[in-house]
Amino acid sequence: MSQTPVVRLEATGPIAEVILDRPDKLNAMAPSFFDQIRQAFERVDQEDTIRVAILRAEGRHFTAGLDLKAAANNVLSPDADAATSPVTANTRLYRLIRDWQNSISAAERCRKPVIAAVHGYCIGGGVDLTTACDIRLCTADATFSIHETKLAMVADIGTLQRITAIVGKGMAREMAFTGKQITAEHAERCGLVNAVYVDQNSLLAGARAMAEEIAANSPLAVQGTKQVLQYSEEHTIDEGLDHVAHWNASFLHSQDLVEAMTAYMEKRPPVFQGR
Repeated sequence: MSQTPVVRLEATGPIAEVILDRPDKLNAMAPSFFDQIRQAFERVDQEDTIRVAILRAEGRHFTAGLDLKAAANNVLSPDADAATSPVTANTRLYRLIRDWQNSISAAERCRKPVIAAVHGYCIGGGVDLTTACDIRLCTADATFSIHETKLAMVADIGTLQRITAIVGKGMAREMAFTGKQITAEHAERCGLVNAVYVDQNSLLAGARAMAEEIAANSPLAVQGTKQVLQYSEEHTIDEGLDHVAHWNASFLHSQDLVEAMTAYMEKRPPVFQGR
């Protein structure tokens, strides 16, 4: 049986938009969401014509987080068979969590930069998803909440592993321990978002303008920069320096570099082909 689409992918030239498309349910993340979001970012990663992606949502809110009602059978009672041992049931739940983690991490694994454009509520799983993105922008009415502690759960699909590097240790713990809503102003102040826009229209205009600016650069250089940044975040400075030396030794002599130098000499904008 085919799944009802809850994630939509639209591509115009080098810019793709990954769109949460379940507005009647506040884009709550049902089990089918996870396969679809992974597939969307894998397609962005694989299609050479795409250079950057925007993650956005339809409707009044970005996402209300995990659809608890739809996920109840998987999460709260993962195996209804009374003959199944607790160990088997727990193992299946572990595998489910790891599968969902893998789907959320698809945005981070994607070689292309991902800009999250958030409006309204960004709750629970929404924070998991947006912290896996490279850049976050939001509207003035946006709020962010690591809501799981208010539901007697530990956030388990990415937020706790990424949030500290983004907002710092104290703020990460405040958000995670209290589960309270963080306003757009506060989110910008602590570095959770890069910029705040008046409304959704200006947010999308800003995200698209940023995407166009990124897409105008050499895709080899942009994708290499993302990979080197990610590597360096998990290694020592010297290991990061050695890694980027190997990277440039392999990729520096590209046709894009020749085009950059030629365009500079001819006083014109470069046109990069990713070769």
